[in-house]
Amino acid sequence: MTELDRYLQAATRDNTRRSYRAAIEHFEVTWGGFLPATADSVARYLVDHAGTLSINTLKLRLSALAQWHSSQGFADPTKAPVVRKVFKGIRALHPYQEKQAEPLQLRHLEQVIEVLHQEAANAKSSNDRPALLRARRDTALILLGFWRGFRSDELCRVRIEHVQAHAGSGISLYLPRSKGDRENLGKTYQTPALQRLCPVQAYIDWINEAALVRGPVFRGIDRWGHVGEEGLHANSVIPLLRQALERAGIAADHYTSHSLRRGFASWAHQSGWDLKSLMSYVGWKDMKSAMRYVEATPFFGIERLEEKPVESAD
Repeated sequence: MTELDRYLQAATRDNTRRSYRAAIEHFEVTWGGFLPATADSVARYLVDHAGTLSINTLKLRLSALAQWHSSQGFADPTKAPVVRKVFKGIRALHPYQEKQAEPLQLRHLEQVIEVLHQEAANAKSSNDRPALLRARRDTALILLGFWRGFRSDELCRVRIEHVQAHAGSGISLYLPRSKGDRENLGKTYQTPALQRLCPVQAYIDWINEAALVRGPVFRGIDRWGHVGEEGLHANSVIPLLRQALERAGIAADHYTSHSLRRGFASWAHQSGWDLKSLMSYVGWKDMKSAMRYVEATPFFGIERLEEKPVESAD
């Protein structure tokens, strides 16, 4: 790989690159299309998968095709009127409600952390080091993910050398890049220490227990209690969270790693945070992104009315 190729590759996120590669393979190999594509072939591709693939998946496929043609110096067939009209027709005839992760409610966060604390205490008393390490790691990951509203890939990219944690005060950490940081400028995130469910103390407990000094914060742990050198993969956060929730007696099928982010956003919204402050804290650039995560309280206005005493008529 040349230096030019290396920088061009770095401009696109790994997840996006993998998704685009799979989309091109689906168009060319699975469906039997030819590249460069014509507008008619792209329209037929959409028609053949209407109703079987979600609108979001079809959008991703179009984005991948557009990117391929642009990078190879060909005209983009996805911008043709016939493709736009077909896609609009698919949206009309196959309406799709976007699936969202269940937000992790504060009471469930308390419940799962209590179970993890108990597991840590039991492991310590029985000298079960692998179980102790997992309990400490999972506690830190869940609390930091919730109170910072981090995505799973952001949690997995946190490095010890980029973190400053002070017990009873707060935590400051730097992420060189994230999904919301399109220009790869990097950003520093801060979170205060809390009296309960504290992400700062949970982080310190995990780092000290695992004796980590550099590298990824969150790592795999084998059955003998050996902590790996590599960071957890983002896809491993979902089963980790679900298993912890199930041990706490919470049905976990509808929870994903986004449940931490949505859970914090819902809690902040219901606690009276204004949208501008919430967007700044979590890192959303536009209102539409923020509103997808905020769990509105049904009949909120009616509840407020019910709180007011009814004045008697003269």
